[in-house]
Amino acid sequence: MINTGEVIVNNDVIKDEAVQVHENNNVVLKNKKLIARKSRYLMVHKPLDTVCSNIDESHPSVFNYISLNNVSDFHIAGRLDADTTGLVLITDDGRWSFNIISPNKRCEKIYRVSLRDDITDDVVSRFNNGIQLQGEKLLTLPAKLEILSRKEVLLTITEGRYHQVKRMFAAVGNRVHRLHREEIGGIRLNIDLGQWRYLTEDEIALF
Repeated sequence: MINTGEVIVNNDVIKDEAVQVHENNNVVLKNKKLIARKSRYLMVHKPLDTVCSNIDESHPSVFNYISLNNVSDFHIAGRLDADTTGLVLITDDGRWSFNIISPNKRCEKIYRVSLRDDITDDVVSRFNNGIQLQGEKLLTLPAKLEILSRKEVLLTITEGRYHQVKRMFAAVGNRVHRLHREEIGGIRLNIDLGQWRYLTEDEIALF
């Protein structure tokens, strides 16, 4: 229909399907104005041994838990490893997710971390001062560590480097046993494992 000139954008016939259109453009097909549907914003409580991918890979995709049409339109705003559980945000709004994943936005993510060994008191200040990760030149940005017990902590970071949480604890001689994301930028996980829900207007407005 585009190639035959049936689509009009801002009163011009457009025959190039690569042309981008935006929500403020006037798009007409066969004399009928097209209205873009609203973007969708979801949270999912990711189970263990699932992958943050639109398709099944070595483990099943987290999208298998979402009962919506056109799931392929979605993308994940901040992935989790297969062996990590917790909060995953999913949307089809790229500008919204950019505010979550862009390093410049310094979006806080809170993880509950279970450790192999007892945590030492000096790790709090070391994380706050930045950690030298193996194979990287720059220190991590300051991270907040709250000790819940000798082997369980809450960690708040504002970056998303490759396997960052696991590598941070490895750098101080410990090992992550279990990892669970509880919060992203003020959006708290509050649904059961394997469930999903739409975000509220207040949650969407955080980004």
